[in-house]
Amino acid sequence: MPEADVKRRIEAVYQSESRAVLATLIRLLGDFDRAEEALHDAFRAALEKWPEQGLPENPRAWLVSAGRFRSIDQLRRQARFDSFDPQAHDVAAEGAGAPDDDDPPVADDRLRLIFTCCHPALAPDAQIALTLREVCGLTTEQIAQAFLTPVPTLAQRIVRAKGKIRDARIPYEVPAPAEVAERLESVLRVIYLVFNEGYTASSGTELMRLDLSSEAIRLGRLLVDLLPESEALGLLALMLLQDSRRAARASPAGDLIVLEEQDRSLWNRAQIEEGSALVEQALSSRRFGPYSLQAAIAAVHCDTARAADTDWNEIVHLYDLLLRIEPTPIVELNRAVAIAMRDGPEAGLALVDGLLGRGELSQYRLAYAARADLCRRLDRRAEARESYERALALAQLEPERQFLQRRLAELAGRE
Repeated sequence: MPEADVKRRIEAVYQSESRAVLATLIRLLGDFDRAEEALHDAFRAALEKWPEQGLPENPRAWLVSAGRFRSIDQLRRQARFDSFDPQAHDVAAEGAGAPDDDDPPVADDRLRLIFTCCHPALAPDAQIALTLREVCGLTTEQIAQAFLTPVPTLAQRIVRAKGKIRDARIPYEVPAPAEVAERLESVLRVIYLVFNEGYTASSGTELMRLDLSSEAIRLGRLLVDLLPESEALGLLALMLLQDSRRAARASPAGDLIVLEEQDRSLWNRAQIEEGSALVEQALSSRRFGPYSLQAAIAAVHCDTARAADTDWNEIVHLYDLLLRIEPTPIVELNRAVAIAMRDGPEAGLALVDGLLGRGELSQYRLAYAARADLCRRLDRRAEARESYERALALAQLEPERQFLQRRLAELAGRE
């Protein structure tokens, strides 16, 4: 095979296998940084050897073996010259004595890595950064750009998270069955936070970040393959159903298009069918939770060709169930909007005003945007204008700001 073709194959192997190889190397070497260095050493070795020898039958196993033993050799050389590093002796001896035949499946290693990156001992922002870096393979620069964080700050966040794992001796393992539910909650939350930042960016000029939402869906699929719990199924369903609307959520100019005004022929039917099937599977378990119920709500929206045919009674019923499981102001707000669509804007406005009166959503732009829309429908223009202006003052995403400004301009044109 020509050398150029071999290099292209190596690049393809890197794209498809590097995260799995890294996960196994972390288990074998017991250290994130050593494993990352070993991963790079392994691919450098592949660039040297594979053009001459051809691609091995099992590239992943070859890379794991090459990275592992190069790291062990480096540790042995270091131990020879640095008598003050007993850890180098220990890791080298442990790695040298671990037989390949006893290695667990690579899938187990990837699941271990996900749970380690999302360990509840780590701060939430560190969980997100570490998951995107180690599990998804995004660069520090890409993560920093996505979350509008300075690169040095993001890099330090990752370094501190790795240090916490090392110093606190956080085990690199899937938790015991009795602990899976508690730990799985952290994993699902991190994946959904990543998806939400991609689905609707928190700030900036672009409504969506396809790279982040796609990574979250890929991670959700991996988690379902490795651990098909009902809420993992529910989260994947929710992400697929929400992402199915991506092509209709913005105009060619980048303007935001709200759900009821979207061209539903642009919705991705394959994603809707897959997501709806996953919803049914998740709800068939008695252990379904908030992600499964949110996915069920999204499935109802996706089940009609016209917004006017939406079964708002079913959506309100699902929000009633969700509110019992997750009694948060955001769920209450979404339920209020659904009641407004079923029973009329007056009914919804009374609920939204009650929420705002409690003060819990006083800094939440979507609460004021919802109130403004209900007042607009009731032709209470002064109140609508005031609420749109409050929402605009809190909005940081440019397409959202432009949408609110258009609503204000429409109100002014009607006066």
